Amino acid sequence: MSEFLDFLKHKYAYVAIGEFKPGKFEEAQQLYEEAISTYTHGFQGAYMLREPGTDKGIAVIFWDHIEDMDENQNEAYQQILEKMSHLFVKPPTTTFYEVSSQIPPSVKTAEE
Repeated sequence: MSEFLDFLKHKYAYVAIGEFKPGKFEEAQQLYEEAISTYTHGFQGAYMLREPGTDKGIAVIFWDHIEDMDENQNEAYQQILEKMSHLFVKPPTTTFYEVSSQIPPSVKTAEE
């Protein structure tokens, strides 16, 4: 029953799609990881994806509720964003999505 109740709790994904100035992806990634480390309440995990051979990327941050992201924006977080803002070619496109499916990998036994 608890798995069913967990399923009824919707999670949200904040998605940012952007491009960094040439050679700045690694610096931006370090700042992204630093910003993520400040998150606590409602934070469910994060990914940073990079298009191979480019400075284009997608950041995905999972939250219990959309409001949790606002609650986690403290002074340290704002300072990190300021350091990161000049690394973008132009401001990233951002939006929220409701997580409608979550499919974990299947567990295989040694006999399979």
